[in-house]
Amino acid sequence: MRQRSTLVRCTEINSFIEVRNLIIDYTRIDEEGHSVLVKRAVNDVSFTIEKGSFVSVVGMNGSGKSTMAKALNGLLLPSEGEVLVDGMSTRNEDDLWNIRSRVGMVFQNPDNQIVSSIVEDDVAFGPENIGVPPEEIRRRVDDALRRVDMYDCKDKGAHMLSGGQKQRIAIAGTVAMRPECIVFDEPTAMLDPSGRRQVMDIIRELNNDGITCILITHFMEEAAQADRVIVMKDGKIYSDSTPDELFADRALIEGAGLEMPPIIDLREKVAALGVDIPESIVTTEQLEAFLRG
Repeated sequence: MRQRSTLVRCTEINSFIEVRNLIIDYTRIDEEGHSVLVKRAVNDVSFTIEKGSFVSVVGMNGSGKSTMAKALNGLLLPSEGEVLVDGMSTRNEDDLWNIRSRVGMVFQNPDNQIVSSIVEDDVAFGPENIGVPPEEIRRRVDDALRRVDMYDCKDKGAHMLSGGQKQRIAIAGTVAMRPECIVFDEPTAMLDPSGRRQVMDIIRELNNDGITCILITHFMEEAAQADRVIVMKDGKIYSDSTPDELFADRALIEGAGLEMPPIIDLREKVAALGVDIPESIVTTEQLEAFLRG
């Protein structure tokens, strides 16, 4: 197991989210009324997220990554330890509204987030609920729909959209709330390859605009697009590194129960042909640019 220096660098810079010795237990009440531990989903995890960064969290099913994601804006509260967002603890009920206004969530199934029958009404739902003035809501809705390339569909019924389009609307609804950070919890898991590419393009664009992006995924080729990859296993941090450091260590990836992205296998085949190709190439776009020269 290996923990990279990224954790130290983020602590020294401008951390926006701090996770301190986080433990999240799933429990049940037995017949005698006692709380019984069912599973420790997150086990003594600590890390920080730098404002404006793009961080991916990967791990096999049951690794704790989605449970941890829900703790980052207080949807799940710590059993032990603490989560701080811009200095505010999710344990403090008085700070939860401010925390959730700063950290938005996009989930795996967009149907679970769409609440209105018309696209623009759905995107407006969040700002309306927090009392944003109507003229500002109009600006936010139009801006959010343009960001996800869905403005032309604003008058359509949500039921008429494809899965990828619904996910883009779910993202627009979160963007319209103007969060400083968005946690994407397996946002492409239910999409076809085209929809996945569209969503990943949007995430990169939002990050380029200064929004902190945290991507929970089991697609390693998506994780490769982040600045930093946290690997989880059995509720703990197994590795914390840059993508090129991670994908240079096949044994570590296999030890976490994960698979190399296909692009890494292709890169290695190109290198086997005698081409001097850098190990820093971890995405399709980087490989294409290298081969074009």
